[in-house]
Amino acid sequence: MNLGKSIRIYLKEGTVTGIKLAEVVNLTIQALSSPRNKLSDLNKFFLKEANKPGVYFLLGIDDATNKAKVYIGEAENVWDRLKNHDINKDFWNEVILFTSKDDNLTKSHVKYLESRLINISFKADRYVIENSNSPNLSSLPLPDQDSMEEFILNIKLLTGTLGHKFLESAISTDGTQQIIPLTAITENNIVITSTGNLELELNVKGIKAKALQTDEGIVVLEGSEVSEKVSENFGYKLLREKLISDGTINRNGNNKLIFTKNYLFKNPSPAAAVIVGYSINGRNTWRDKNGKSLNEIEKIEVK
Repeated sequence: MNLGKSIRIYLKEGTVTGIKLAEVVNLTIQALSSPRNKLSDLNKFFLKEANKPGVYFLLGIDDATNKAKVYIGEAENVWDRLKNHDINKDFWNEVILFTSKDDNLTKSHVKYLESRLINISFKADRYVIENSNSPNLSSLPLPDQDSMEEFILNIKLLTGTLGHKFLESAISTDGTQQIIPLTAITENNIVITSTGNLELELNVKGIKAKALQTDEGIVVLEGSEVSEKVSENFGYKLLREKLISDGTINRNGNNKLIFTKNYLFKNPSPAAAVIVGYSINGRNTWRDKNGKSLNEIEKIEVK
């Protein structure tokens, strides 16, 4: 069972685009977020918090792909390292740094965090990762490893709260989110609901695909088939072409177009349209194993 968390965010300038201090209530972890043009103010107002051992994320846009980009680093004094990056790295426009209130983070701790966070970001595959490779995992005693793994869970929580999900996989694989039906009918015809990912299927004109409905949208699963034909007035043609060009959709050994990896769509209609090659209502097309469409399931949920 996942317990609820309380997050406290302080807006230094009273705006959502300025400097922020974020904390998980009753824990020692603290996060500072700042736009690049406010970097000197970050050190001015949060001198103690910024001049500590910690990890940090430089966030911006990749010029080649126009996708979100992140660089992950560590330092014994985060502020000193950020001054160097302000001179030598161009792409970033925002920084999020993490330190501890109790001064118990050491160089070994932050190197462990850096290695794990880079590895997690590569696996999540949401942002372009500026780091060329993952550094070796530093050796820590088992109790310290467990403590740092808990620290990482809270880094995920706070980065997501601050608007960045590069540490989050589109589908949870940590065992905390089971793949189970969203609705079920008891023998007394009472509808019960359960949280989790809803398994979905699409079967149109011989094209078969599978997906999961998550909190963020529809994740089309690796191996799902894609139609060869595309309608002339197809609203999602550019999106489909992009997915083909970047290798998300490619041909398998049988020369069929398929998804080569899991891909998150924000809404069910683009997910269905890219697959079938023409505009289609995904809420009527995606169905659970009992044949109920998303529209039907949602109506049951509302009732």
